[in-house]
Amino acid sequence: MKNKLSILLTAVILLLIYTGVRLMESGGVLLPYHVQILSLCCINVILVVSLNLINGFTGQFSIGHAGFFAIGAYLSAYLTVKLQVPFVPALICGGILAGITGLAVGLPALRLRGDYLAIATLGFGEIIRVIILNTNAVGGARGFSGIPKYTTFGLAYLTAIITVVAIRNFVSSDYGRACLAVREDEIAAASLGVNSTYFKVLAFSLGAFFAGTAGALFSHYLQYMAPTPSQIGFLKSIDILIMLVLGGLGSITGSIVAAVVLTVLPEFLRGFAEYRMVIYPILLIAVMIYRPAGLLAGREFSLDSLLNLFKGARTRVDHS
Repeated sequence: MKNKLSILLTAVILLLIYTGVRLMESGGVLLPYHVQILSLCCINVILVVSLNLINGFTGQFSIGHAGFFAIGAYLSAYLTVKLQVPFVPALICGGILAGITGLAVGLPALRLRGDYLAIATLGFGEIIRVIILNTNAVGGARGFSGIPKYTTFGLAYLTAIITVVAIRNFVSSDYGRACLAVREDEIAAASLGVNSTYFKVLAFSLGAFFAGTAGALFSHYLQYMAPTPSQIGFLKSIDILIMLVLGGLGSITGSIVAAVVLTVLPEFLRGFAEYRMVIYPILLIAVMIYRPAGLLAGREFSLDSLLNLFKGARTRVDHS
């Protein structure tokens, strides 16, 4: 009964957030610029939560997430522009191809560990970018333009919710517990019959699927894709990784908070253009000094924890 009440309250809060954004947008309180930032927040939430499944919950070290993002973005754009495929099937196809690519890359790469795995996934991401850079069918070096704007805030918001719920349920399942066992001690997990390679590849493919979905949403929101390091290359992967580390490995709530904060923060710093690239790193360094494990560090913030905190505060007031 308590879990059902928590789910109902969460659903009501999410609905109120969406309704509030739409009302402020229709009332002119939120400009298209603000709605774009909110939509990018949702897309980044998908990226960071999906990477958390690989790095945080399964204990791998992937820094090639932008490669899967690029696959979903360019395939979905090609399908909608060149083949006139409806957006939703194109969105799903982008995620599926990214997931299949994750499977193909994960089978050989996930036998590596630590820095070697990071180098392998980094190389994969750059291979994808170079292939796109030299493929004229998707614009090559000049970029892919003319992409229709099918992504809305509502769709990005809904997809982010689906991603969080899917990964949260996966982590809570038997498969998720097997991934956690691999993260804590792969040798001990294998001695207990856990097929570590299978579960690492499964988590890698699932994370890649959602990254491809985020890419499809991104390309159909900005309506232009360029094969630059900052959009689909190494720098994009680093941005996602920074959000993950800031939020805390193994914390879905932390990933959501960090994705939103680090998407909105650069926009607030636009008024300090000459100091922007100084303030931003200083803030990140300060967080890493005082919260080296991240903002939430494996903990989750939920309605239950909020109620327990409120009850604890009320108990202290009553005793005083």
